Amino acid sequence: MLTAGEYSSNHGRQLLPETSLSELNLPRVLFVLSSMLEKLVARNEKLVDVLNQQLDGLACGSVRLGNSLNTFHGVRAPSISIPKYLERIYKYTNCSPSCFVVGYVYIDRLTHRHPDSLVTSLNVHRLLVTSVMVASKMLDDEHYNNAVYARVGGVSNAELNKLELELLFLLDFRVVVSSGVFESYCFHLEKEMAVNGTGMKIERALTPKAMEDLEAEISIEDKQSPSPPQIVH
Repeated sequence: MLTAGEYSSNHGRQLLPETSLSELNLPRVLFVLSSMLEKLVARNEKLVDVLNQQLDGLACGSVRLGNSLNTFHGVRAPSISIPKYLERIYKYTNCSPSCFVVGYVYIDRLTHRHPDSLVTSLNVHRLLVTSVMVASKMLDDEHYNNAVYARVGGVSNAELNKLELELLFLLDFRVVVSSGVFESYCFHLEKEMAVNGTGMKIERALTPKAMEDLEAEISIEDKQSPSPPQIVH
């Protein structure tokens, strides 16, 4: 297993060691969102562990959660961290910072519409790349197609097409986010960071960024099992 600061590409190359968001001049929303999602994933997986321990004591097997997000599940969690994954999406897709806020809105809507399905390390990466891609189509005048997002996100084009359709149906095609809702989510994210002593403000403007060469390939596709697990371990 590789260290947190690097991961292997499909061609054996490696990215540079992990650098802070401020050093890379990345938008603050990436730090806020990655922190929120890491806490959400940790909380959900702790909940599953506690439930499994209780069921083990009762000899009832493992806890079964809702299957709404099963399409986004992998057999194992990708080695790339959430912050580095968000950084990669921003760096190579030319999407505006606001796309990450709207992507978070989509994920939050999913959790409210399907409360029995949890965001975990098995599905968070696929949820992120799909949500941000759909958000870019809604917000940005110019955006890259699914093939580029698939390459950046480490999945096949066919899989990302399937994930996009699944997301749209799970949201009942409610992908329009009003300015009021957008501002409320920005405020919520900023409030969460203020509680933690960071006090960051999120970029509101849709700022285009030049596309850079895609310097490394990644893959979060599963090589051993084509079907998502039905039981959370």
